[in-house]
Amino acid sequence: MPILRDDLERRIVRLAIPALGTLAVEPVYVLVDTAIVGRLGTPQLAGMAIAGIVLLNMVAVLSVLEYVTPDIAHAIGAGRPEAAREVAAHGLWLSVLIGVPAGVLLALVARPICWLIGGRGEVLDHATTYLSISALGLPFVLIAFLGHGVLRGYNDLKTPLKIVVVANIANLVLEIVAVYVLDMGIAGSAGSTVLVQAVAAGAFLVAMRPHLASVRPGWQHYQPLLRNSAHMAVRSVAMYTVWNVSTVIAAHLDAPTLAANQVVTQLFMFLALLLDALAVPLHSLVAGELGAGRPREADRIGRISVRLSLWAAGILCVIVVVLTPFIPFVFSNDPAVRSRLIGALLVLALMQFPGAVAFALDGALIGAHDMAWLGRQAIRNIAAFVPLAVATVIWPRLGLAGLWGAQLCWMVTRAVVNRRRWTVLSARDFGLVPGNVAAAT
Repeated sequence: MPILRDDLERRIVRLAIPALGTLAVEPVYVLVDTAIVGRLGTPQLAGMAIAGIVLLNMVAVLSVLEYVTPDIAHAIGAGRPEAAREVAAHGLWLSVLIGVPAGVLLALVARPICWLIGGRGEVLDHATTYLSISALGLPFVLIAFLGHGVLRGYNDLKTPLKIVVVANIANLVLEIVAVYVLDMGIAGSAGSTVLVQAVAAGAFLVAMRPHLASVRPGWQHYQPLLRNSAHMAVRSVAMYTVWNVSTVIAAHLDAPTLAANQVVTQLFMFLALLLDALAVPLHSLVAGELGAGRPREADRIGRISVRLSLWAAGILCVIVVVLTPFIPFVFSNDPAVRSRLIGALLVLALMQFPGAVAFALDGALIGAHDMAWLGRQAIRNIAAFVPLAVATVIWPRLGLAGLWGAQLCWMVTRAVVNRRRWTVLSARDFGLVPGNVAAAT
């Protein structure tokens, strides 16, 4: 049976391919940094592991303005293009008003934050250097994320792809020059990334210009955006709590485990981008269908995305398993780091299947403006991570495989509850299934 069975499925895939670019800003930058810094030494890689998780947490909390996509797509589907342009303009104001002070503050408190996570000695010095420089790029990252969200609302995923591909190539070239030619070490890695982020933000501003209304800053206009953003921020904080706790536990085991955890975390983020690409089009497709009064099509889009994501998960699982013997050699020269990677990578391969379901339905639920539920449920999902994580603390021999086994339990839970919620929405709110299912909420 062919994977793609009708025009809607082909449309989702056509949008998913450039969506990879819209997702690949900060995680791919950090993945490139990980490979380059990893060749400098284990202390540098461990330091970047601490700084990287702090930076990704900040980006996750502050970049929630990219979720303007459903508002814009819903307005367009309902025939209100000016409302869509106003949403984009208010989002730009918020990106600047939030990003600039957040970046400055993070740079100022970089050292104590890295110390709290577990950085000590040479590892702390490297973590502080990387984080204090990278923090200056936060305003540019937020503008880029907003650009993704705005253009995604118009189903324009090709323009962000072009910008991000050029930015990542430039980042790779500049980092190699800064680290290996100019011998600037970890500071050169962070500084070159900030420079590329600034240029990418400028490109997104140019691309967004036709979709921006002329508006003045005003608190009353920001409230709807901030409300949805708050729900998504809670969701992001809850999800990153899992990775934060894993990083802290790894840091207290030993430096090789911390360095290996950084590698697996960044590979997870990268693979999640590939699966999430099939979910991103749902932000606008589901919202657009609901705005146009076609809930049956919205439900069908969600179900199709799950099926396509499971196909993609199978492919990614096989690739990770086949490459597991070779991946450790790409990221580290330390035999201790390499030995810790093998078991965790196999767990990572298995995680692709529940991840496929969880990510696809995340996208559908975002398109359905179900942000409040996503925020609440993300907190509850942490309970699935706790038992095996605690066991790893009690029995350190479980090591990195134990930490990632805990994350596998967490991901399975996300898949199950998201599937249940989508069924409930289809029945209760979309009116597609008969019967009283209110109790299922």
